[in-house]
Amino acid sequence: MTVGRQFLIFALVGVAGTSGHYLTLIALVQWVALTPVVATSFGFGVGAVINYLLNYRFTFHSRQQHRKALPKFLLVAAAGALVNGAVMALGHTQLGLHYLLAQVIATVLVLLWNFAINKIWTFAE
Repeated sequence: MTVGRQFLIFALVGVAGTSGHYLTLIALVQWVALTPVVATSFGFGVGAVINYLLNYRFTFHSRQQHRKALPKFLLVAAAGALVNGAVMALGHTQLGLHYLLAQVIATVLVLLWNFAINKIWTFAE
C-alpha cells in the first residue's frame, strides 16, 4: 500500500477517534463545566482507544501481538496528548482562541505526528 493511500485511511479512521474526542470534550465543557484544557485530555483518551483498534486492523493491518503494539501506541498517544494539551493551552488560554478552533489546530498537528511515528515505529513489521 502506498504511503498516500495509507495516510488517507489513517485520516478516515481518525474521523471516528476524533468524533469520540470532540464529543467527550464538548460534553465535559458544556455539561460538567470542566475547563477545555482538562476536558480535551479526557477526550483524547477516548479518541486514542478508538484509533488504536481501528488503525491496528484497517490502516496498518498489523500482525503484531497487542502486548507489543499497544505499549508503543500508548507512548505515541501520550506524546500526542502532550502536544494536544500544549496547543489547547496556548491557543485557548494564552491567545484567547475559541476552544474548538484551538482544538482543530491541535488535531491537525497531532494527526501528522501520530501517522508518522505509528507508521515507522508502532506498527512497523
